[in-house]
Amino acid sequence: MRRPTKYTVSARLYDVISFEWPVYRAGREAAFELLNLPVGSHVLDLGCGTGLNFAGLQRMIGPTGSITGVDASPQMLEQARRRADRFGWSNVTLVAADATALTSADLGEQAPFDAALSTYALSLMTPWQAALEAMIAATRVGGVVAVVDMQRPVGWSAGWTPLAKLACRLGGSDIEAHPWTAMTPLLRDLSTRAVRGGHIQIRVGTVGSRLAEPNY
Repeated sequence: MRRPTKYTVSARLYDVISFEWPVYRAGREAAFELLNLPVGSHVLDLGCGTGLNFAGLQRMIGPTGSITGVDASPQMLEQARRRADRFGWSNVTLVAADATALTSADLGEQAPFDAALSTYALSLMTPWQAALEAMIAATRVGGVVAVVDMQRPVGWSAGWTPLAKLACRLGGSDIEAHPWTAMTPLLRDLSTRAVRGGHIQIRVGTVGSRLAEPNY
């Protein structure tokens, strides 16, 4: 079921209020390192928001690659478009769609993609399992899929749990969702990384062979 889009008012302030630089940028950078995409790769950014992944992806894929950003919020996509225009990234395509109900018509001619990623987005979605399966299905065999999301801090960082829970609540995320746990049976060669006291979890895996290719 399609829900009302979030961030109607806050989209323009999202990059400032989301704790991106002090906390959450570290998860994106870890994912980029694990993805290590070659120049010319075509990438699906599921739940792209304001386009905070774009710069890191562009460093790898270059102008011959492409980014297809999908988000349900027109306001967030407006900010993503402004970002792409500001930096002259003509290889960015933005799609307004519900990530839990993606169709081949939503994704365009670049599908199936060489890579797909979702950063801090699956835990916002219900059901997030459908979105994860959709991004895997939209990635070619041998392509890579990355998920970055949040849990309660662990170990010596557990004292930060109330702040982490507050940040997730304010952003509409379910800190108990743990969407990366569903990747193990769906992908092979899974790489694992954790940063910020285990609060941020990163997983990157490879799409294996399947009986029938999706009609993307």
